[in-house]
Amino acid sequence: MSTTDPTRPMGWRHIVRLGLVQACLGAMVVLATSTLNRIMVVELALPALVPGLLVGFHYAIQMVRPRMGYGADRGRACTPWMLGGVTTLAIGGTLAAIGTTHMAQSYWQGLGICLLAFALIGLGVSAAGTSLLSLMSKRVPEDMRAPAATTVWVMMIMGFALTAVTVGKLIEPYSPERLIEVTAGLGVFIVAVATLALWGLEASTRPVESAPESAKMRTMQDFRAALATVWQDRQARLFTLFVFLSMLAYSSQDLVLEPFAGAIFGMSPGETTQLSGVHHSGVLIGMLAVAVAGSRRVSGRLGSVQAWMVGGCLLSAVAMAGLATAGMQGGNWPLKANVVLLGVANGAFSIAAIATMMRLANAGDGQSQGTRMGLWGAAQALAFGLGGVLGTALSDLAHSVVDQSGLAYASVFSMEAVMFMVSALCAVHVGRFSLAHARAELATHPAMGQKGLS
Repeated sequence: MSTTDPTRPMGWRHIVRLGLVQACLGAMVVLATSTLNRIMVVELALPALVPGLLVGFHYAIQMVRPRMGYGADRGRACTPWMLGGVTTLAIGGTLAAIGTTHMAQSYWQGLGICLLAFALIGLGVSAAGTSLLSLMSKRVPEDMRAPAATTVWVMMIMGFALTAVTVGKLIEPYSPERLIEVTAGLGVFIVAVATLALWGLEASTRPVESAPESAKMRTMQDFRAALATVWQDRQARLFTLFVFLSMLAYSSQDLVLEPFAGAIFGMSPGETTQLSGVHHSGVLIGMLAVAVAGSRRVSGRLGSVQAWMVGGCLLSAVAMAGLATAGMQGGNWPLKANVVLLGVANGAFSIAAIATMMRLANAGDGQSQGTRMGLWGAAQALAFGLGGVLGTALSDLAHSVVDQSGLAYASVFSMEAVMFMVSALCAVHVGRFSLAHARAELATHPAMGQKGLS
């Protein structure tokens, strides 16, 4: 392979190292959004709205993702953005712990520190996460994208789990000083792990720039023009809509499922927490299924990544319709099986969407992978930020209009089922547009026929 080949691939060793970076992101984010959330509500007796708004604020900050991705495109190297993002995240997480504990003495000063902290968390996640996906889209071969996405996301989930368990033990017995010490220690740890994981990684897979290519990079459009160019791409716009709708539907049920199980099925808090665990287990199964289906050995015999993306959305709609039926039927419905089905479907379409995202990022001029990833990352962040609010707001509205609780929940789940169906329709059109584009490229460049249409 030539040293100037822009498609020098990453191997599994490189993918696992990127997975470690993603695990670092998950480790600090789960501390900020889960542990600090509990401390604000329980130990400090603050309204749940306070941590809810702070988490929503960190999602709002992530609207800068396209700009972060553009920066990685312009500089060519993604490593500085990833390492800088992890470092910013570590600082933000530590400040969030300081601000949370400071609320006990001075609420408004503590809240001000937390606002700064969650802004840094949003910036750190945006810089590191967008650049990581951009690098994967450039360097991971087509037939490895689904397994690679699954590997990286499973490692992120492991980061969630290990941090929750470890930090939970380390902060006992709880004290504000202990919380700050543990959070700062975690920040130092994730920066060290990310530095070791990224050391020499991009240099070992990135080709040496040729002089003409270097000159071409210096003449890149400015950010607004680059974003406008990406937005003019019909496929990019359609996929942005798909990401937003599917992730909005995905996140809208998070804060509704457990209250639903408690109110309609009489489950205890412990049982509803286990039900949430059942859902996450299903998500993992769905992710692994797409990884196998998209692997080189299976080679499409279990369906294309596109089919899994569409099918996952449709199956999610079926599962949400099942929950709507459960709301009307009550305790006779097989709730756990329904939740497993929802998790499998959610995991399948999520990983298929990420694999598709990596493929579509390379469309266009080949210089806008980061900008494209940033656009879709911003759509996802906006969806997650609105999802919790939308789900709970719809539930409250339905309960104020409808006397029967089961029917109120059924209306919310039905709305989410519709969103998944519209998402599936968008996914179908993305696939058709991709195929039409590939055929047009084949007609323009007959030599591509030797490689075939994927």
